[in-house]
Amino acid sequence: MSGMQEAQKPAAWRSRLHRIIFESDSPSGKGFDVALIVAIFVSIVVVMLESVKSLSDSHATLLRLAEWGFTALFTIEYVLRLLCVSKPLRYARSFFGIVDLLAILPTYISLLVPGTQALLVIRTLRILRIFRVLKLVKHVRAAENLMQALRGSRRKIEVFLYAVFSLVVIFGSMMYLIEGPENGFTSIPKGIYWAVVTMTTVGYGDLSPQSPLGQTVASVIMILGYGIIAVPTGIVSAEMALLKPVSKPGAVSGQACPACGGGAHALDAAFCRLCGSKM
Repeated sequence: MSGMQEAQKPAAWRSRLHRIIFESDSPSGKGFDVALIVAIFVSIVVVMLESVKSLSDSHATLLRLAEWGFTALFTIEYVLRLLCVSKPLRYARSFFGIVDLLAILPTYISLLVPGTQALLVIRTLRILRIFRVLKLVKHVRAAENLMQALRGSRRKIEVFLYAVFSLVVIFGSMMYLIEGPENGFTSIPKGIYWAVVTMTTVGYGDLSPQSPLGQTVASVIMILGYGIIAVPTGIVSAEMALLKPVSKPGAVSGQACPACGGGAHALDAAFCRLCGSKM
């Protein structure tokens, strides 16, 4: 009997830890999420301050210690997340699992490649967890509809991008022939760069045609750019219109899957919608 109780203790410990880390229905779970979001905000501020030369010179040691402190904290949190789910590899391959890993890797990589710690701003993605704290998990379904529309229009977007690529190569080559090196178009890649900047209506102004013919071609590209910008929006909008309308989204539970950590389940869900494990 005592042996059975001993076997159940790790399971109970894992269940309690899972409830705190992955769910926000309890005061402890909500407190953990709020503390985590505050820590993420502060760690991002530290990374930003470290990029300011005057501050990094005068407070280099303090900022570096703070950065390593937050990295150690997030590393412990990442390990605990893996420990309290029964399918750690499933969670590690999930969106938040990858983001959690990328949030700590740059600091360790900076030991070998100095400067990569600036990539720690990717921690901003972790703030998406605030959706769960504020009971906005139901909007995940709207995001899934958008992703479904993007997947459905993938072929059309690929054809569109190929057409745009062909146009910028053609126009870039034309401008190289028309303007030449004397006007800054020193190569075809340079002309393609100018065509991309012009067609997207960015217009840096670092390179511009000087001849009347070149200016005429530039005008055509600018007008064409306004039409091209609207095309992807129309493709995705048409695909979303084909999706089956949902009259009223169902209530969503704050419970997370004990196996993979996935959320956004229906209140009466008996199995995980992502991995199929029993809830």
